[in-house]
Amino acid sequence: MKTLITTLTALLLGITVAQAQDVSTLLKAADKFRMSADNLQVETQITVFNTDGSTDKERRYTVYAQAGRKSLVLMQTPVEKGQKVLMLGDDFWLVMPGSQRPLRITPMQKLLGDASTGDIATMRWAGDYNGQLVGEEPCATDGKGPLCLHLSLQAARKGATYQRVELWMGKARHEPVRADLFVQSDKLAKQARFVLDKTANPPTVSEMVLTDQLSNKKETRIRYLARK
Repeated sequence: MKTLITTLTALLLGITVAQAQDVSTLLKAADKFRMSADNLQVETQITVFNTDGSTDKERRYTVYAQAGRKSLVLMQTPVEKGQKVLMLGDDFWLVMPGSQRPLRITPMQKLLGDASTGDIATMRWAGDYNGQLVGEEPCATDGKGPLCLHLSLQAARKGATYQRVELWMGKARHEPVRADLFVQSDKLAKQARFVLDKTANPPTVSEMVLTDQLSNKKETRIRYLARK
């Protein structure tokens, strides 16, 4: 009996470890569509749209992202010119022009609309989240169309932008398709949709569309204008 219990326990542990490895591999594959290199400069534009489709606000940012969770965000729009956000590991700092002391902020600090600091400073899931593969589900929210892989992710570090992420990705290439983004209280804060530039070689995410789920229901589009 003890031998049987030991064998079953070993099998279950083996399945758990294998599943964790599979999720890590899937996340690394999805990350490549958003972060095409370890060290990258990304010209980013954030536009907020009203519920009637009209433009509310628009801002430009230059993001320098490096391996080891290091990022620098330079704000380029005249109204914000000179402001910077520095990310080192789990720590985020806002540097204001003329200020001698940086302000410590969180990755959920709003930049514009529903785009937070973490949304543009961090472009990776692997290493920040652990989770499991739930199964195959329709890619679209209406339950129609092709099937995606559904991953349920939990934050693995305190600097992760969201506490929980429900992520749907393509079955063949593992490109991110959409995500439900949950805050610390486990409330659904935003829904994200990822637009793929299929003309790029290799294909990359050209836009992340965020829809507010807590209050105003406005749409925020984060466009990646150029990468190098």
